[in-house]
Amino acid sequence: VTPVMSSPCCGFLAQYTHHHLVAFLLTFFSYVLLHASRKTFSNVKVSISAQWTPSVQNASVELLTSTWEENNLFADSDGATLFLGVLDTIFLFSYAVGLYMSGVIGDRMNLRYVLSFGLCGSAIVEFVFGTLTEWLQFYNIYLYCGLWVLNGLLQSAVWPCVVAVMGNWFGKSGRGFVFGLWSACASVGNILGAFLASSVLKYGYEYAFLVTSVLQFAGGVVVFFGLLTSPKEVGEPVEKDADSHRPLMSDEEDEEGSEEVCDGGYYTIRQGDEEPRETPKAIGFCQAFCLPGVLPYSLAYACLKLVNYSFFFWLPFYLSRNFGWKEAQADRLSVWYDVGGIIGGTIQGLISDFMGKRAPVLAVSLLLAMGALVGYSHSPPDQVVNAALLATTGFFIGGPSNMISSAISADLGRQEALRGSQEALATVTGIVDGTGSIGAAAGQYLVSVIESKLGWMFVFYFFIVMTGCSIVFILPLIVTEIRAMWRERRARAQEL
Repeated sequence: VTPVMSSPCCGFLAQYTHHHLVAFLLTFFSYVLLHASRKTFSNVKVSISAQWTPSVQNASVELLTSTWEENNLFADSDGATLFLGVLDTIFLFSYAVGLYMSGVIGDRMNLRYVLSFGLCGSAIVEFVFGTLTEWLQFYNIYLYCGLWVLNGLLQSAVWPCVVAVMGNWFGKSGRGFVFGLWSACASVGNILGAFLASSVLKYGYEYAFLVTSVLQFAGGVVVFFGLLTSPKEVGEPVEKDADSHRPLMSDEEDEEGSEEVCDGGYYTIRQGDEEPRETPKAIGFCQAFCLPGVLPYSLAYACLKLVNYSFFFWLPFYLSRNFGWKEAQADRLSVWYDVGGIIGGTIQGLISDFMGKRAPVLAVSLLLAMGALVGYSHSPPDQVVNAALLATTGFFIGGPSNMISSAISADLGRQEALRGSQEALATVTGIVDGTGSIGAAAGQYLVSVIESKLGWMFVFYFFIVMTGCSIVFILPLIVTEIRAMWRERRARAQEL
C-alpha cells in the first residue's frame, strides 16, 4: 500500500488538540486583561493630574482654595506629572523584583494557583488605587506609592506563569509563529484598555479603573477553575524540543552517542544506553542566570523594554500635550502602536521559524526601528500620518520585544544545561522580563526628567540610543547564528 503523505500544514496543525487551544486562549486573555488594567493608568494620566492639582479655571479664590485643600497633593501640573513618572518607576522596579521571585516560585508551585493569585490580587489593588480612593475623596502620596509597589509585585506573578504554561503545551516546532501570535496578548490588552478607558472617561477616571479591575478579577477566577497548566494533567507527555540537546550559543554538531526518540511528536533524549530522563526538577536562580544566552538577551531586553514601555506609559500623554488633542482621541490613536506590535511579532516570529534563527531577525528589525523612531519624532500634527508612523514604529520595536519576552525566553528554557529539567521556564522568563523591567523602570524616570529639562525631541534621541544598545548586547548571538547558517548551507551544498 502506498503511504499517503500529509501536507506540512496539516502535520503542523494535527499535533494540537482542543487542550492546546484552551491553554492558548486562557493564557492569552489572562494577560490581555492584565495589560488592559495596566494601560488604564497611562490612559487617564491627564485626568488624574488635573484631579491632583488645584483648578486654575475657577475665578473664585474661595473655590480655588477649597479645591486645593480637598486634593492637597501638588501645586501645579508639573509636580503631578513628575509624581506620575515616579509611580511608573516604582511600579516597574517592584515588578522587576517580583519577576525574579515569582519565576522561581512558579517552577516550584502549581502555576494555576500563582497565576490566579496574581490576577485577582492585582485587580483588588487597582480598584482601591483608582476607584475607592476617588469615591472616598482620599488622596495620599504614600498610599499611592504603597499600593503601586504591591501592584507591581502581584502583577509580576502573571507573565512567567503564562509563558511556562505555553512552553509546556507548545514545543519548538512552530514556536516563533505560535508565540509571535500569542505574544500579541499585551498589545491586544493595550488596545482593549485604551477603548475601555476612553469609553467611560466622561464619567470619571475612577470608572475606567472599576471596569478593568472587575474584568481582571473575573479572569483570575476563570483561570483558577479552567486552566490546565501541562499536558501531564490530561495524561499526555510534555512535548520537548527536538533540538533541546544542542547548546543555544554553539554551532557545533550534535554530541556523539545522543539519540532523539520520537513518539507521536514528543521527544525524549537518550545518551548511549541510558534510560530517558522523565523526572523534571527545578534549577536554582543563579544557575538559570548563567545559562548561555540568558544574560545578553536580558540586557538587550532591558534597553528594548525601556523604549517599548515608554511608549506604553507616556504615548497618550505625549499626544495630548504635544499636539493638543483631546485625551480620548489620544487614547484611541495610541492603539496603532500596539497594532504594529501585533503584526510585527507574528510576522517576525514566522520568519525566525523559517530561518531557524532568531537573533538575525531581531537585529534587522531593531536597525529599522532606529529609523522609524527618527521618522516618528518628526511626525506632523496630522492624526492619519501619526497613526501610520506609530504602526511602523510599533512593528519594528514591539515585534522584537514580544519575541524576546516569549519565544526566545521559551527557547532559553529548553537548552543543554536544562536537559532533564523542564522546570526552569518560569525562572528563565522571570529573569529576562525582570531585567527588562529594571531597564524600563529606570527609563520612566529618565523620560520625565529629559522631557522637563530638554523636551520631547531629546527623549526620542534617548530611545534611538537605547535601541542601538540592544543590538550591541545580542551581537555575539547574531554572529554565532549567522556562522551556523553559513555552515549549514555549505553542508547542504556539499551533499548536493
